[in-house]
Amino acid sequence: ELVGSGADSSLLDSQRREVVAVFCDLRGFTAFSAKAGPDEIMGVLGEYYETLGAILTRHGATQTSFLGDGMMLLVGAPLPCPDPALRAARMAIEMQEAVQALIKGWRSRGYAVGFGIGLAQGEATIGRIGYEGRLDYTAIGSVVNLASRLCAAAKDGEILADATVAAAVRPLLAVEDLGALPLKGVDDLQVYRIRESRAADADAIPPVPARAAS
Repeated sequence: ELVGSGADSSLLDSQRREVVAVFCDLRGFTAFSAKAGPDEIMGVLGEYYETLGAILTRHGATQTSFLGDGMMLLVGAPLPCPDPALRAARMAIEMQEAVQALIKGWRSRGYAVGFGIGLAQGEATIGRIGYEGRLDYTAIGSVVNLASRLCAAAKDGEILADATVAAAVRPLLAVEDLGALPLKGVDDLQVYRIRESRAADADAIPPVPARAAS
């Protein structure tokens, strides 16, 4: 709302901040779109983005861009929040579960697609970028590149994270150490897979305070 209104808010000023960058996209979508008709392609994307949009809004994430069949999201900017890594991981788990339900239906129609997510936490330069009449809000820095690389490495059904996110969420979520993996443009990096909650009771996980979507 802040970005779209063009409001002169200090929250959107360029600054350095600790954020969690989240990337997600569909596996096999390029091959699917090369064969499918326009109505099929837009129908799949419509279901996909409608589902993800409801989830990211509920978790208070900021969607910075559409990337064809993927999205870049920020947690902790422009509005700061407590436990950004846990919030992002909980959101990613819900996203993965919801999209897998969609994929089940798509595969019954012959659409061979999957879904992967990557998360990384670190300092980034955040702020508005663009030109008069079209301003977007984004983050720039190595943490953004790392989250993108983790997303690219994630197989269907996977949520991959860096060590910073893994350490922050380990007390409440199942975290599997995958060892050092080669990622494009990144030296061998310790990569972790995040799965379902460790907590026997969902109330053991701190709730996400309700607030307007960024």
